[in-house]
Amino acid sequence: MSMITGTAIPMATITQAGSPMSIEPGAVLLMQWLSPAYPVGAFAYSHGLEAACTTGQVTDGTGLADWLGDLLLYGSGRSDPIILSAAYRAADDVALSEVDMQARAFAPSRERLAESLNQGRAFCQTTSGVWGDTLPDLTYPSAIGRAARLHGLSLELTAHMFVHAFVSNLVAAGQRLLPVGQLQGQQILTDLGPLIREAAQNACETDLAALAGASFASDIASMTHETQYSRIFRS
Repeated sequence: MSMITGTAIPMATITQAGSPMSIEPGAVLLMQWLSPAYPVGAFAYSHGLEAACTTGQVTDGTGLADWLGDLLLYGSGRSDPIILSAAYRAADDVALSEVDMQARAFAPSRERLAESLNQGRAFCQTTSGVWGDTLPDLTYPSAIGRAARLHGLSLELTAHMFVHAFVSNLVAAGQRLLPVGQLQGQQILTDLGPLIREAAQNACETDLAALAGASFASDIASMTHETQYSRIFRS
């Protein structure tokens, strides 16, 4: 509703710098799903980062950027979008179930499994409630992939925005754990842009049979966090 004329303005007619601005509907839907406002509780998980900060493995913004870069190259920042892509391509519920079982088996620790299951369950419940989709309890990347397929969204765009949201959430976690300010946090996210794009593109081109991981420090940190005495994150 226009504040000036009191009439509705269709999205397609919004102008910027004198020219029509087109917004892809799929991008808007993904922005909603992957927004911090979507009730999956992503803010409550550090993906093992809290343990890494507590033990002194990550102490500042440079260390945070290196940690996240390793996740994108060798860890869940690489493997989760591969799972997402496999779930997107699953031909039926049986194939989807097989993808999800592999996602569960690939979790390196109890907390990382709970992180994926809890977020996935919350995503499926909310998305089913709002759009009427039929989504069983799935791990988080499986749920995103399946929902994107049901809504006819681009796999490439979905994978890219999923990885970007994953890294953004961990940058925010790092800002709560480390002396990293808002400006530096955004600089880290910007600098990781090429690796984010690479991880997303790789996922779209990689078969689930090639699923692998070698981010051992992150995996061990997630195990260490399970018995950490003082903590503010669930993982």
